[in-house]
Amino acid sequence: MSELQPSPEQLQKMMKEWQNWMGSIAAQNKLVSSGNRLADDGKVVKPGAVVTNGPYVEIKELIGGYIMISAASLEEAAEISKGCPILSVGGSVEVRAIVPM
Repeated sequence: MSELQPSPEQLQKMMKEWQNWMGSIAAQNKLVSSGNRLADDGKVVKPGAVVTNGPYVEIKELIGGYIMISAASLEEAAEISKGCPILSVGGSVEVRAIVPM
């Protein structure tokens, strides 16, 4: 089976890893929002009220989803992120602060 279509057993194992990781964050009372996965398709709005189909990613990286955690610093958030299951399959995690408006 290809990496793009994991077996049911592989999917179950991946889901368990995500549940365990997010559960450990929740157990520390640091999980603010479990976020959502993001769909592959959508719309892109550009200046001049131009709306196109997309986003189409020409590079290998794309944002698959997000979660929000409570951390005292970016360093603490990065440390928590080291346990993210996406890292075991070659993915990466971006850590950013939320800036209030």
